[in-house]
Amino acid sequence: MKSFSNLSKAPSAPYTQGMSRVRLSLRRPFVADHFHDLPGFVEARHGHNWELEATVELHDFQQEAHFSNALDGWVKDVDYTLLNDQPWLSQRNPTAETLAQWLLEHLEGAGFHVTETRIREKTNYWAACRREAV
Repeated sequence: MKSFSNLSKAPSAPYTQGMSRVRLSLRRPFVADHFHDLPGFVEARHGHNWELEATVELHDFQQEAHFSNALDGWVKDVDYTLLNDQPWLSQRNPTAETLAQWLLEHLEGAGFHVTETRIREKTNYWAACRREAV
């Protein structure tokens, strides 16, 4: 995947002419607590140093800043919180899988075509979410 975030300025017009779509992935860390209190899955309150990764399709370079801001806004809402208190997670177990779905829906709500979202709960545990073609 091509990342344009390292470019000091937007590419010249000949470079961007004919650009149809580019997949861009960004990562963000966050810290949050959660607990599980549902039948068959009970754990006391504990915290993680989480990490998200989201991949979207962009049609122009101006969308990159909007994508970055959408991720930062989501992280701001969950960083240093108890995930169980989040309205979106009401009546849901706050797992990495559920967070990946929430992030996907957040980015779609911001107008992005999301390829995939991933949430890392711990070193060897990632959950991914994407829309499957029907």
